[in-house]
Amino acid sequence: MPDMLTMNDGRTIPAIGFGTYLVPDADAGRITRAALEVGYKLVDTAAFYGNERGVAAGLGDRDDIFVTTKLWRSDMGHDSTLRAFDTSLEKLGRDSVDLYLIHWPMPSLGTYVETWKALVRLRDEGRAKSIGVSNFSPGHLRAIIDATGVAPALNQIELHPGFQQREARAFHAEHDIVTQSWGPLGQGTLLSHPEIVRIAQARGCTPAQAILAWHLHHGLAVIPKASSRERLASNLAAHAVSLTHQDIATIDTLNDPEGRLGPDPDKL
Repeated sequence: MPDMLTMNDGRTIPAIGFGTYLVPDADAGRITRAALEVGYKLVDTAAFYGNERGVAAGLGDRDDIFVTTKLWRSDMGHDSTLRAFDTSLEKLGRDSVDLYLIHWPMPSLGTYVETWKALVRLRDEGRAKSIGVSNFSPGHLRAIIDATGVAPALNQIELHPGFQQREARAFHAEHDIVTQSWGPLGQGTLLSHPEIVRIAQARGCTPAQAILAWHLHHGLAVIPKASSRERLASNLAAHAVSLTHQDIATIDTLNDPEGRLGPDPDKL
């Protein structure tokens, strides 16, 4: 399984990254440093997480780490997006970020197309090296592609064996959009599933590693979160787990089209 995935803008992104959702700002520096020490090359944060300054402290002067942050829904709109991006850069202490995402499409606001146009501007200025979205459905993606001719480099969506997002993944493949899974372990609900436990025991790995290996087998990027050095290292070691074709087929059967655990982007 590749360590890096290629996006449609020609840039590459680490297949496994460190997700910082629910990591308090006061702890983000320490935990981010631990993640880098065990070998992570991608750190994912967001304005909404309230921990961009802490992440920056953990990154220090490292310039070899892929940094992602996201625009929160309250800042959507062309000009407000540009201002929010400047705020994120200031908190991160950087001149640019590797990837900037629209956190949610918020169709009820009707501003995600103009917001995407602002991200295209940021990319053209070189301050966001790559641009993408999060929680966009194929319908939202079609709208921004039709309006700008620019497909996101990546879409970060809820995706785990219990909710496999096959329609979205097919659309992404059509447009060379990298699929990045948030909540890749199903918020922990899948770790005790009998089939996952059986596969993990057979392969000599943890249930979490088996699930992450399934994501990687399917060419998905993942950003599992962890707060201990041991768990951080364990998640990263999923790269070394080899699942059989039967293992993959078994996990594929766990899909539930109604298995979403987070909000439905179409209803926000």
